[in-house]
Amino acid sequence: MTVDVATDFATAADPFRRELLAHCYRMLGSLHDAEDVLQETYLRAWKAYGRFEGRSSVRTWLYRIATNTCLTALDGRSRRPLPAGLSGQSATREDPLTEDHEVPWLEPFPTDPAVIVAERERTRLAFVAALQHLPPRQRAVLVLRDVLRLTAAETADELDMTVAAVNSALQRAHAQLKDLSEDQVTEPEDAKELLDRWVRAFVAKDVPAIVAMFSEDVVWEMPPYPQWYRGPDMVAWHLTNQCPAVPDRARMIAVEANGQPAYGLYLEDEDGVPRPFNLQVLTVVNGRITRVSSFFDLSLFPRFGLPSTA
Repeated sequence: MTVDVATDFATAADPFRRELLAHCYRMLGSLHDAEDVLQETYLRAWKAYGRFEGRSSVRTWLYRIATNTCLTALDGRSRRPLPAGLSGQSATREDPLTEDHEVPWLEPFPTDPAVIVAERERTRLAFVAALQHLPPRQRAVLVLRDVLRLTAAETADELDMTVAAVNSALQRAHAQLKDLSEDQVTEPEDAKELLDRWVRAFVAKDVPAIVAMFSEDVVWEMPPYPQWYRGPDMVAWHLTNQCPAVPDRARMIAVEANGQPAYGLYLEDEDGVPRPFNLQVLTVVNGRITRVSSFFDLSLFPRFGLPSTA
């Protein structure tokens, strides 16, 4: 590839990197895997660019390469769950906390607060977790049709399927996801007062103030721990008896993950230095916190622009 063609490729393809990363994330449920697949997508596209004839837009061409690269990556892999989706049974006070690093857990995705609400909705944790229950090709059909708004014919062309097969796959995907409804999820900027109270209560480890913000069926989960808790009373017990945070010795830095409010939580070590502890992702519905997903993968901190100390 000549220098001019390589420059032309970069000019044509680079503007789509961010949205393609989000697309790969929806397909794979992993920020780390999505970054790897995106790199592979651009490598394949760069090698093939000299043969690109412009029969479709560069964007559509890149999505085709990315989708098929994702399908190859998913071949033989198990789905990525969240703890509450892995086990239908909330943990009890007798259940010990045990980490499970053998499970390929769902990961959060850093989103830009400036993006439009519709784009945030397409990366909600619940939506991406629900996608993981679909077979890979069915997942691809749903994403291409419902998220990217491709026609059935365009989707069939992307995936080398017939239009009838695409429509059948979409119907089955909708049937499996029929109970998923996030119409009332509150946007981060509309929950400022609640989130300010959350930070104050969590830094103070004021457990009654924390649970007062919960819905009655709140879920608290903490990958890579498969144990999870449902209801304010069980979460209060967990925070009181198992959470190592000490009042007024924690720091929280706000970010946005999956279009939802999120916080990098730092706990002071013995030298008084706040070190990364976990990344909290909150789901807020009708002024109540309905889910807290706390991710203990500290390699996520730099990917969210979070510092090594607070």
